[in-house]
Amino acid sequence: MTALVPTREDVTGPHGGGPARRPALPASAAIAVAVLAGAGVLSLLVGANAVPLDALWDEGHPARAIVEARFERTLLGLAVGAALGLAGALMQGLTRNPLADPGILGVNAGATFAMVIGMTMFGLDALGQFLPLAFVGAAAAAVLVHAIASVGRDGATPMKLAITGAALSAGLASWTTGLLLADRKTMESFRFWQVGTIGGRGLDVLAVGLPFLVVGALLALAGARLLNTLALGEDLARGLGRRTTRDRLVIALAIVLLAGTATALAGPIAFVGLVVPHVVRALVGPDHTRVLPFSMLAGAALVVVADTVGRIVLPPSEVQVGIMAAAVGVPVFIALIRRTGRAM
Repeated sequence: MTALVPTREDVTGPHGGGPARRPALPASAAIAVAVLAGAGVLSLLVGANAVPLDALWDEGHPARAIVEARFERTLLGLAVGAALGLAGALMQGLTRNPLADPGILGVNAGATFAMVIGMTMFGLDALGQFLPLAFVGAAAAAVLVHAIASVGRDGATPMKLAITGAALSAGLASWTTGLLLADRKTMESFRFWQVGTIGGRGLDVLAVGLPFLVVGALLALAGARLLNTLALGEDLARGLGRRTTRDRLVIALAIVLLAGTATALAGPIAFVGLVVPHVVRALVGPDHTRVLPFSMLAGAALVVVADTVGRIVLPPSEVQVGIMAAAVGVPVFIALIRRTGRAM
C-alpha cells in the first residue's frame, strides 16, 4: 500500500524545500497524449467495417457517415473513461486502499439500483431524470460499504472494504434483477445498458451528463493537494491547518458526481477505476497532482481501446465495453488481492 501514500519527501522534497525527484513530466505528458490520440483515431477507423484514413477529413468520402457515428461514440467513451479513471484514483487516495474502485466498492451497483427503482416504480425514462437518482444511489452505497467495513477492531481495512463492497454489489445486483423481472418492458430497455456500453448513444446523451462530469473533474483536480496532505495522516493534516472532514466531503462529492454520471451514461463499467491509477502511479509516482490528471487520460484511452477491440474480437457481433474492461481488470484485481493480503 505504500505506493498509494506520498511520503513527506514526495510532497515537500527531501529537505522540505521543493518537490522530490520524479519522472520527467513533459515526456510523461507527451506519451499520455499520444496514446490517447492514437486510441481516438483507432476508434474512428477500426470496427466491423474498416475506414480508410482519408475519410477523417474528406467530407465527401463514402465512409464519412461511419466516421461521424463513431465520432460520437468515441467522445462518449473518452468522457466516461476519464470520469472512471479519475474516480478510481480519488477513491484509492481518499481511502488509502489499493483495491478501491467504483465497481468494487459498490458505487456503480448503488447507482444502477437507484436508476432501476426510478424506471420500474416511477416510470422515469429520461437521462436527466436518472442522474439525480444515480448520485443518490452511488453516495448511499459508498457510505454503507464504509460503515459496515468500519465495524470491528481493525476498522475499515482494505480487505474488509473490498469484501464488503463485493457483498453489497452482489446483493444490489440481486435486488435489481428482481425489480426487472417484475417489469419485462423495463428489462428489455435495461439489459443492454446493464453490461456497460457506449454504443448507440448520441451527443445529446453526453450533453446531459457533461456539466456534472466537468464539475466533478474540477472538484477532483482542485483536491489533489488535499489528498497529498491527507495521506500524511490525520494529525499532521490538521496541524497544517486542513479541515479534514470538509476535505473528505469535497473529494467524496467529486467521486459521486463522476461515478454516478458515468454509470448513468454508459452503464456499470467496472475495473477501469481499479487498473488505471495503479498503472499511472507506476509511471509518474504517488503525487496526486500528477496521478489525477494522468488517470483521466489513461482512463479515457482504456475505455476507447476496450470498445474498439470489442467491435472486432467476435465479428460481426460486438462485445460490450463493460465486458472487455472486465477481461482486463479481473486478473489485475486478483493479483492486487493476493499482494494486499500478503501485506496485511
